[in-house]
Amino acid sequence: MFEQFDISLPSLELKAALQHKIDSKTKPVGALGELESIAFQLGTIQNSLTPDVSRPQMIVFAADHGVVDQGISLFPQEVTPQMVMNFLMGGAAVSVFCQQHGVPLRVVDVGVKSSIDDHPLLGQRKVAFGSKDFSQQAAMTSQELARTISAGVDEADLAIDAGCNLLMFGEMGIGNTCVSSCLMSAMTGLSASQCSGRGTGLDEAGVSHKARVIEASIKRAQEETGMAAVEWSPQTLAEQLGGFEIIAMASAMLQAAHRQTAFVVDGFICTVAFLFAQKVEPNVRHYAMFAHQSNEKAHRLLLEQLKVEPILSLDLRLGEGSGAILAYPLIQSATVFLNKMASFESAGVSGQS
Repeated sequence: MFEQFDISLPSLELKAALQHKIDSKTKPVGALGELESIAFQLGTIQNSLTPDVSRPQMIVFAADHGVVDQGISLFPQEVTPQMVMNFLMGGAAVSVFCQQHGVPLRVVDVGVKSSIDDHPLLGQRKVAFGSKDFSQQAAMTSQELARTISAGVDEADLAIDAGCNLLMFGEMGIGNTCVSSCLMSAMTGLSASQCSGRGTGLDEAGVSHKARVIEASIKRAQEETGMAAVEWSPQTLAEQLGGFEIIAMASAMLQAAHRQTAFVVDGFICTVAFLFAQKVEPNVRHYAMFAHQSNEKAHRLLLEQLKVEPILSLDLRLGEGSGAILAYPLIQSATVFLNKMASFESAGVSGQS
């Protein structure tokens, strides 16, 4: 089902020329730190000495989750459609930050548990009215999974076909921190307690309860499939434990990489979506930039497992793509210094001997 994602490595044709251009700017070698790494990555992805991120797009995928019935969230599911409307009306954090930086926002309903009226910023791609409670049964059917993958692919294509040269992803769905923790535990083999955190503000008892629900859910799925979780294929993993917005986002990441377009990963939930995408096709990692390390304790563990360095660490725990849009000006600055900063030669400045 995931065979469609054939991802080529970014071109290294300009590797030497890119590094020379970066090192020739009027600064000590390496003095711009992570900005230099971002500029180099974008240059290889776009196969250009003048990479461009002037046409970004933020896509927020939204869905509900049956496992909320197990009391793993402080907030009721009614909050998901309410927050979707807040995004559409311009009142959410990601909305105001996108407005601040001139980044278009699109919200995609892949599984919200109520109908949402049409809106110019809304993508209507509902697969079902929420996933099933994966502590009791598989989260989705194979037919629902196929539609979820298509939703992510189509959204990435829509943006890229319109000229987008940097995709940013966010999510909304009450209970999706629990779903992400469950997916992380299943994929990494780390314990449920290691992968569980406060989410939207659970106390210690709430976190412990969430970990027990995750343990029970993975045990149920292992008994049903007759295999250990770490042995599951991406299809089995998604069907047993997936959330519609998480799998749609992973599919959009895979399609972006397939089309050689850079993308920005937000916080914990988006990073779990990336982990899933990497399980499908390891080459996807070359097209990803990681916006920040969130306040969610498992996010640090996951970033360490992935061996990646996030751009920011602001103690955020909001989701929505808020960290991704906050990182955008720095990504933009990486292209600005590469494209506009003087070189030692052009400025008539003596370089290092």
